[in-house]
Amino acid sequence: MLNVGIAGAWHVHAKDYFSQLKQSKRVSITALWDEDEGLGKPWAEERGLDFAADLDEFLFGRGLDAVVVTTPTASHKDVIGKAVAAGKHVFTEKVLAADSEEARLIADLIEKSNVSFAISFPLLSNPKILYAKKLLDEKALGTVTGARFRRSHSGVSDGWLPKRWFDVSKSCGGAMMDLGAHPAYILPFLFGAPKRVSSFMTSPYGTGSDENAIMLCEFEGGLIASGETAFVTYGVPDLLEIYGTEGSLFIHGDEVHIASKSLAASGIASGKPAKLPDALPSPVIRFIDAVEAGEKSPLNLGTKDALTLTRMIEAAYLSASGGVSVSF
Repeated sequence: MLNVGIAGAWHVHAKDYFSQLKQSKRVSITALWDEDEGLGKPWAEERGLDFAADLDEFLFGRGLDAVVVTTPTASHKDVIGKAVAAGKHVFTEKVLAADSEEARLIADLIEKSNVSFAISFPLLSNPKILYAKKLLDEKALGTVTGARFRRSHSGVSDGWLPKRWFDVSKSCGGAMMDLGAHPAYILPFLFGAPKRVSSFMTSPYGTGSDENAIMLCEFEGGLIASGETAFVTYGVPDLLEIYGTEGSLFIHGDEVHIASKSLAASGIASGKPAKLPDALPSPVIRFIDAVEAGEKSPLNLGTKDALTLTRMIEAAYLSASGGVSVSF
C-alpha cells in the first residue's frame, strides 16, 4: 500500500483529495506538511495525520511514496522540485506555475526523473466533457466555428472564499488563475492549443486580484472560443457550448442538448443524447493507478498538458495587463 503525504493545507481542494484517497482504501495517508503551523497543524489533527513542520523531514524522513501538492501556486517550484529530488511521485493542484519559464523548469525535473506525475483536471473525467470530445472526434458537428466554457461562483460576492485566496504573492492571481484554469485546460483538450489569446479582467469588489474575467482564444481553422470565469456570480452552472456548421452542443449544468444534421439518422437530430460515456476516475485516483502501473502520467494529465495550461493562464494575464493579444 502506497504511503502518501499531503504537502500543504492552503488549497481549498486539499480536503477533497484527502477524502478521495481515504475512501479508495488503496493508500495510507500518514502526514501533512505546511509552512504555516497555525493552518496546517489543526488541519492534520482533524484528519488524524502527523503534522510535519519541516519540509525536508517530511519528504526524506517519513518513507513517503507519493505527495499531493496543495500549497500556494507560488510554492510549487520549490515543493515539487524537492519532492522529485526525494524520489516521490507527485500529484499537484492546478495551475502548475505562474509563468511558462517556471513551469518548464518543474516539467524538466519531472521528465528527467523516474517519478509519476499528474495534475488535477477534474472535468476531463466528466461524461459530458467526454461526450463533447467524442462528437468532435467523430466530426458530428461539422466544422466548429465557435465555443464557450464558463465556470464561476459567488466566493467573493457572498464572502465565503478564505482571505488567503487574495494574497497574489502566493496565489499568483485571482479568478482566472483559479476557476479560469478549467476553461484553460478544457478548450485545448477539445480543440488543441490556440493561436492567440486576448483577455479582460475586472475587480468590482476590490480584493486586489481579478474577480471577473474572460479569455478569448483563436484556434486553427477560424474557431473562436471564450473561457469565462468569476468569483462574483450566483447560481450559474457550468456551461459548455460548441457551435458547428453541421450541428451544435449545449451543456448547461446537468442538461445536455445536441442538434446535428449528421446524427439525424440515429434519432437525435435535436434533443438529448441517448447515452453519455462512462465517467473516468477522479484525477487523484488516476494518479494512483499510474503510480501502481509504473506509468509516467495518466492520459491528458501529464507535464505537456500542465505546460499548456500554464501558458494559457500566463497569456490571459499578459493580455489583460497589456491590452494586447498574446500569440501562443
